[in-house]
Amino acid sequence: MRKLHGKKWNASRAKTDKTKEYPLTEAVEFLKANSAVKFDETLNVAVNLGIDPKKSDQNVRGAVVLPHGLGKTVRVLVFAQGPKVQEAKDAGADHVGGDDLAEKITGGWLEFDACIATPDMMKVVGKLGKILGTRGLMPNPKVGTVTMDVAKAVKELKRGKVEFRAEKGGIVHAPLGKMSFEAPKLVENVKTFLDALSKAKPSSAKGAFLKKVTLSSTMGQGVKLTTQEAKV
Repeated sequence: MRKLHGKKWNASRAKTDKTKEYPLTEAVEFLKANSAVKFDETLNVAVNLGIDPKKSDQNVRGAVVLPHGLGKTVRVLVFAQGPKVQEAKDAGADHVGGDDLAEKITGGWLEFDACIATPDMMKVVGKLGKILGTRGLMPNPKVGTVTMDVAKAVKELKRGKVEFRAEKGGIVHAPLGKMSFEAPKLVENVKTFLDALSKAKPSSAKGAFLKKVTLSSTMGQGVKLTTQEAKV
């Protein structure tokens, strides 16, 4: 059987105390110092929420623009017509169109990372639900990707807008930047994300909302934040 991890990875794992809770800055610095791979990993967060995901009034969904972005180029596709086509292009959209783009996507083309649509184009986009929905690319007004303010939506995605949504187990996952970022920038990204997530707490959810927050790099071990840090 092929070995999946090397000595550095095993050494990093040995240093990780799974029972310890870390202050945010210490957690970020620990992950940065113990990267065991040669590529620029992503800092990921997993948050266990105090919700009952089976209840429709406890769905958690939203989006936030990270102050220091994601550290990657985001390819944005916009479904628009009329004057909104040029508005999208001027804002930096990579692909803009209507039925022509829908036809390409139906044929298997998916060379984009985010999708925006003006409300009048949802008839076209709706037909792509099975393709876009399963990949988390379906435009949605709740996260600002179904809008007439196309320029704002494109610019936010380009700057590093992150969408979040609670999964069946009541857990939210999100990328929060590259491990090559300076530690203070990653810390600020984490704080901004947790603050936005806290504000998305359903009124019907009782008790602690951010029950457990775990940070990890792409290939690294997870480290838990202290309860106090989770209440950013």
